[in-house]
This record gives sequence, structure tokens and C-alpha cells, in this order.
Amino acid sequence: QVQLVESGGGLVQTGDSLRLSCAASGRTFSNYAMGWFRQAPGKEREFAAAINDAGITYYADSVKGRFTISRDNAKNTVYLQMHSLKPEDTAVYYCAAMVGRGYYYTPTEYNYWGQGTQVTVSS
Repeated sequence: QVQLVESGGGLVQTGDSLRLSCAASGRTFSNYAMGWFRQAPGKEREFAAAINDAGITYYADSVKGRFTISRDNAKNTVYLQMHSLKPEDTAVYYCAAMVGRGYYYTPTEYNYWGQGTQVTVSS
């Protein structure tokens, strides 16, 4: 069992930066692929970024060039650095863990989820 706890959300202005963190429990964090998803009110949960166990990263087109996902296996933590934030980035951001490898863009491929952290970008 893996528990994920996100932090770092908040209220920022357009153009600001924010870094989200996701701390994971368990001894096999380095074996998991980790993803960040987001869900805006009235919309489906959508993929933002992922990093697999080899450190290869994947991004949604909407965040590519602005967001960076990284991981620190020694700290059992994955990060999402967000720059040039826009109002359309406003959402609850969820961290997710996938056992092994799969299709990183699909929420149903992930085995564990955090409770989410709210990011609000004002115009």
C-alpha cells in the first residue's frame, strides 16, 4: 500500500510560479511511475505530467514548456514545478503512483492517488 500526500497548492496570480510536492510512503517508491493530474470544476480529470522509474518524463501539450516534473527517490517525493501559470491551470492537482509501467496519460492506469491540492490562478 502506498499513501500519497500532496502539498504546495495555493492562490497565485497569472504569470506566477508554484511548486507542488507529493510525499509517498513505502520502501519501493523508486519502482513506481509517478503522475500529476488535475481536475477543474465540472471537467474530467486530465493528465498533466508523469515521470517513470527511469526518470523519463511526459507532459500534456497544455503544460509543456511551463511545467517540470521531477523526483527525488531518496526523499520519496515527486515535484511539479509550474511556471507562467494561467487561469486555465486552476484545478485540484492530484498525485498518482503506478506500479510498473503503462500508459501514463490515463488515470485508470494508476494504482494509488493522493487527496489533491487546490491551485487557483487569478487573472
